[in-house]
Amino acid sequence: MMRTKDVVLMATVTTFESMSPPGRNELKQFAELFEPVFKASSPEARRNAVAALTRCAVLPQPVVWFLANQPIELAAIFLTRSPAIDDETLIAVARSQGAAYGKAIGAREKLSVKVLDALVSLRYHPRTEKPVPSAETSISRPAEGEDLRARLKDLVRRDTLARAEETVEAGADIREALMVRFARLGDGRAFSFALAEALGSSRWLSRRMMLDISGRQLGMALMALDFEIMDAEFVLGAFYPHLKALDGEESRARLLLASLDREDCSDRLRAWIRADDYTEGKAPEQNPANEDERVQVSRQAFNPTAWRRARGYRQR
Repeated sequence: MMRTKDVVLMATVTTFESMSPPGRNELKQFAELFEPVFKASSPEARRNAVAALTRCAVLPQPVVWFLANQPIELAAIFLTRSPAIDDETLIAVARSQGAAYGKAIGAREKLSVKVLDALVSLRYHPRTEKPVPSAETSISRPAEGEDLRARLKDLVRRDTLARAEETVEAGADIREALMVRFARLGDGRAFSFALAEALGSSRWLSRRMMLDISGRQLGMALMALDFEIMDAEFVLGAFYPHLKALDGEESRARLLLASLDREDCSDRLRAWIRADDYTEGKAPEQNPANEDERVQVSRQAFNPTAWRRARGYRQR
């Protein structure tokens, strides 16, 4: 079971993510709350908090510095992908933390000339991760400098890609667990945010599902997401008290779920998300070549990533 402090950490992060954009007071409050909650949480919760905050375009500077200086297994994805880190922070971290951090920074999709020059000047050998004597690595011609920069970026990208993807997958797993915890806490707002993340949809769609007081739309979403029946029953009872009542020997929530077919729920959910994407202006280009893949995915349990890839949607 997840610890209470892990739930608090992820709830804090999810709430901050929902602010678009966060104001000065929100940034200050988050900076004050985040570090103590982060330190009190488990390693798994920390990894997923870092992965979530990596997507944020704006973060308080104390939080940026704190995350960038975490142990490399935590900091790597943040250093590689976060748009909230400025050049000065990247350079300071590379200089103070060493080769592993420099490699993660070098894997960023876009680096300024200023940061690239700083990485090259550190003269880290890409394989040994030890400083190489300057006589062996001094750059006397511009072409050699460009070649070193290219090799640095290629090597560190390969080193960090697998770790980053594993962290994202772990984030998906913890979101599902958090949904049950938010239901137990009766926190509908946090639950709707977590549901939207799990579906890869807008928060408007998740809120609309929850406004269906029959509980059927939310039940269909939970079935499509392959929730355990007991967990889905608990969530429905938490948000719709009338579904906790017994009808014979079973709760109304259990009977509702028993009336649903997971494959049919997956088909319906795909249609809702397709409509949601059109509403949000994220419709895919029509591509008949993707039709076979779409049919194949429709026969599986709902998988937002696979479905979007088959339909040609851009990743969010």
